[in-house]
Amino acid sequence: MRLIINLVLLALVAVLIWVLIGTIREPIAFKAEKERREDAVKAKLMLVRQTQELFRGVTGAFAPTFDSLTYVLRNDSFQIIQVFGDPDDPNNQEAIRYDTLYRSAYDSIQALGINLDSLHYVPYGGGASFHIAADTMTYQKTLVNVVEVGVPYSIFMGKFGDARFAKYDNSYDPKRVMKFGDMNAPNLSGNWE
Repeated sequence: MRLIINLVLLALVAVLIWVLIGTIREPIAFKAEKERREDAVKAKLMLVRQTQELFRGVTGAFAPTFDSLTYVLRNDSFQIIQVFGDPDDPNNQEAIRYDTLYRSAYDSIQALGINLDSLHYVPYGGGASFHIAADTMTYQKTLVNVVEVGVPYSIFMGKFGDARFAKYDNSYDPKRVMKFGDMNAPNLSGNWE
């Protein structure tokens, strides 16, 4: 009888140790996984921001969809104006001459190593795409272009995309959106910066 009680107590101690190890491991795993996934999404958002700036260089506005972003950057060109002579010099004796060149936007994209086909996919998102919105707004009596691209944490956090993990990080909210830009102000900063 004493042997059975000792075996039951030993099994109970083993279960308690396993539970204790699990409660220590889970917050560490959450923090490491959150940092890894956030870093991947930040890097992808910075690429999207870079391509949006290139798109604006070609068209003068931001792309409202990834399809239009991809199409323009594959098929359109940057306009480069070269100025010969100094238009600001009042003593300039020679004629000022302008020359317009066109450079393929796709060549610039390839030189940067950006893959336009997978640009819209969220890392660790299981095939989900970033939300994208672009428009114009009046800001300080001026019409400006604005863009916002982002994704909620719940999309790319996988099994950690649950609100119960907020107990390990007080600032964690799976409904919060990691994004750059703002539809209410001419701002291209990321909310992680």
